[in-house]
Amino acid sequence: MVQPRSDTHAPAPTITAGPRAPHTWAVLFAACAGQFLVVLDVSVVNVALPSMRTDLGLSALGLQWVLNAYTIAFAGFMLLGGRAADLFGHKRMFLIGLGLFTAASLAGGLAVEGWQLLAARAAQGLGAAVLAPATLTIVTGAVPAGPARTRAIGTWSAVGAGGGAAGGLVGGVLTDVLSWRWVLLINVPVGVVVLIGAALWVRESRTGGGRRLDLPGAVLVTGGLAAVAYGIVQTEQAGWGAAVTLVPLLGGLALLAAFVVVEARTAAPLMPLKVFRSRAVTTANLSMLVNGSAAFAMWFFMTVYAQNVLHYTPLEAGLALVPSSISVIVGSKLAPRLMPVTGARNLAVLGTLIAATGFGWQSLMEADGGYLTTILGPGILMMLGIGLIITPLASLATSGAAPGDAGLVSGLVNTSRTMGGALGLAVLSTVAAARSAGGTGPEALTAGYALAFRVSTGILLAGAVLMLLWLPRRAEGGAES
Repeated sequence: MVQPRSDTHAPAPTITAGPRAPHTWAVLFAACAGQFLVVLDVSVVNVALPSMRTDLGLSALGLQWVLNAYTIAFAGFMLLGGRAADLFGHKRMFLIGLGLFTAASLAGGLAVEGWQLLAARAAQGLGAAVLAPATLTIVTGAVPAGPARTRAIGTWSAVGAGGGAAGGLVGGVLTDVLSWRWVLLINVPVGVVVLIGAALWVRESRTGGGRRLDLPGAVLVTGGLAAVAYGIVQTEQAGWGAAVTLVPLLGGLALLAAFVVVEARTAAPLMPLKVFRSRAVTTANLSMLVNGSAAFAMWFFMTVYAQNVLHYTPLEAGLALVPSSISVIVGSKLAPRLMPVTGARNLAVLGTLIAATGFGWQSLMEADGGYLTTILGPGILMMLGIGLIITPLASLATSGAAPGDAGLVSGLVNTSRTMGGALGLAVLSTVAAARSAGGTGPEALTAGYALAFRVSTGILLAGAVLMLLWLPRRAEGGAES
């Protein structure tokens, strides 16, 4: 027996407005600024790690956890943050998430002990997990469906991509000119300004229809995602076969399997499994995961290649990647203009093929390579392609969501990108290390990095085939994206 689509009976969003309608541009600015901050902080601390180690006396393992504490909390709590936005209000959760993120940034910047910095980074990740899903939901809710919404999602995509791209440059400038503390403290004035703007101009909306939060599901999915993320980041130091890697990975997968069973039986699930009946939602998120695995790793390997092989300073490495950063923003802004002509699916495939071409070119890197052929040219192609991918995939995923699941699907999109990035970086770091075989000279390191880019090329080509075969041509509802 075919069940009727439950989204046809979904409750209409409840919106409370102030005395005057909000300025759309201000709403978009607040949402996009929040997204920029949470993505920026995934990578901005990279170049500041040596200074943090010297100042706080961190061990090598502690230094790794400056990155991991943020990533694990971010990935683990994102679905919970998305559903909380649906139930308790998108504006409310945006303000709570940004407030926590800003306060944690202040605490991290003022840390005098290593454990204080790690605790602050975990709190930052939790705030980001609450904030990030609300940003996309606020963007899609502020603009009516159609070309205007597609352009708004394109802006959101460009700002998010720009945050990831700008991490190395921003971190290098702040560390060299001021100190590592300003890598975190810079979030405080920006966060305060965005908090004030959001409080004034963003309207409240909720789509949960008075439902309660599914606590068992929340515990299972948060624990499962956090355990999987923890297992993934352990691979860099311990390898894939070590107990410290396998136990959290297998335990996390078991928790996620239990989560699926619970969600199938509960009356008000955290993640209604019906969202995966939408081919657009399922395939777009899987494609986000695949492409995220290559994009996140690209910034890491390009930065370490520039510093460890070509001997660039942190600031020089950041400046060298500025054209790539610009190209990802250009791609994200071009996407809404191209989608009506090519269709969302075809543009996503085209962007993936352009990115794969850049990754293939980058895999030809040499230990004495010149800037034009080993960083500039391939970097522009890689990031132009990635920029073209994000908007059509986000549009397809959100178009397939029922009104009551908007925050959840937004959280799912961000979770797919984040988990894909963590998984991709772990796998490709292992590949590069195996190829380098312990060598630390320029030739050995370059051989490892080059192999990582060749594997990324294969991943992207597989992603292009996936999208070509399974992504719908049009957004659900019949309108071309």
